[in-house]
Amino acid sequence: MTTFFDAQETRSTAEREAALLVALPRQVGHAQQNSAAFAGILAGVDAAGVTSRAALARLPVTRKYELLERQQAQRASNVFGGFSALGFGAGMPRVFASPGTIYEPEGTRPDYWRMARAIYAAGFRRGELIHNSFSYHFVPAGSMMETGAHALGCTVFAGGTGQTEQQVQAMAELRPAGYIGTPSFLKIIVEKAAELGVPLPTVTKALVSGEAFPPSLRDWFAERGIAGYQCYATADLGLIAYETAAREGLVLDEGVIVEIVRPGTGDPVPEGEVGELVVTTLNPDYPLVRFGTGDLSAVLPGTCPTGRTNTRIKGWMGRADQTTKVRGMFVHPGQVATIARRFPQVVRARLVVSGEMANDQMVLQVETVETAEGLARQLSDAIREVTKLRGDVQMVAPGTLPNDGKVIEDARSYR
Repeated sequence: MTTFFDAQETRSTAEREAALLVALPRQVGHAQQNSAAFAGILAGVDAAGVTSRAALARLPVTRKYELLERQQAQRASNVFGGFSALGFGAGMPRVFASPGTIYEPEGTRPDYWRMARAIYAAGFRRGELIHNSFSYHFVPAGSMMETGAHALGCTVFAGGTGQTEQQVQAMAELRPAGYIGTPSFLKIIVEKAAELGVPLPTVTKALVSGEAFPPSLRDWFAERGIAGYQCYATADLGLIAYETAAREGLVLDEGVIVEIVRPGTGDPVPEGEVGELVVTTLNPDYPLVRFGTGDLSAVLPGTCPTGRTNTRIKGWMGRADQTTKVRGMFVHPGQVATIARRFPQVVRARLVVSGEMANDQMVLQVETVETAEGLARQLSDAIREVTKLRGDVQMVAPGTLPNDGKVIEDARSYR
């Protein structure tokens, strides 16, 4: 049995990086020329010069809420907000909707969302039947997995969501090799099958996504003969990363360029530090450049023990948008970053909001080797100028603040 989906997975780091940096300026130029939104966002950018990670990091980040705002503003003229390089017709067989509402196009390329790689890593192989319980209604999840399975040479039963007893019956009679869907629904199906006294001996593997997949649930499946693996994907970007048999983080997909940035900014963080996942996709139909997912993660050192050489991330670690309301005013992670940038002595900053409701207190914790009283006073003034709120300053030694990606910590009591 072949271990790898294709040769791209075992390229040297240098070979992969060189290939990505050849594709990057082409994709930036393509986005400028074929996406009205990026023609504006990247106005004045010399695409041919975006040939390094540093050059990429100088481009603006477009976050999901900004994509939604553009779509909403242009509903009457362009439902995609100018981000899609495709128009309605034969080149766009389907349109999907995600909560917001955000509309996403589906192009005609086989394995459009590149899910086959993750399905393969979960143990599925050509000629097998897959029970797909992701939704086929409104959202693209069902189609994402089905098109990937077809590209792999598998047959799909379109189970969708709900109707648990019918799901059990279909599994018992069709005898699929495994399941694709959310982990919680698989647990419901397995429990229902046990309640009905219906064995499901062929369901020995699963690819799950869309929810947290804690080790306790993974072990619960393993005790019942099901090897569950997870992947991380979005309707905007397709596959971003996937789990392997090593179970040491998630390996990045070969069709994306991923950065981890400090929340509220576009500034890459040092390797290992938790930050927001920013993704540039090489999909020409929906050419998102530096798209802020709003999800937190961190890069793991080294490569996967399975022999896959791409970068690994820890997986989903929470949300990067930590905007909170303090004394009736919204405070954003970007404001904390603005304050910190004014002072080169500050290594990292974290705003802690505490107290009870209606009695909010703000403390800006900053990592710095300088503890002069004058710096604390200047920081306090900057807090008031940027946020329009008063806040105290606490200076701590570098390395003191938790590495959890939080720029704003809401520690208030809501009882």
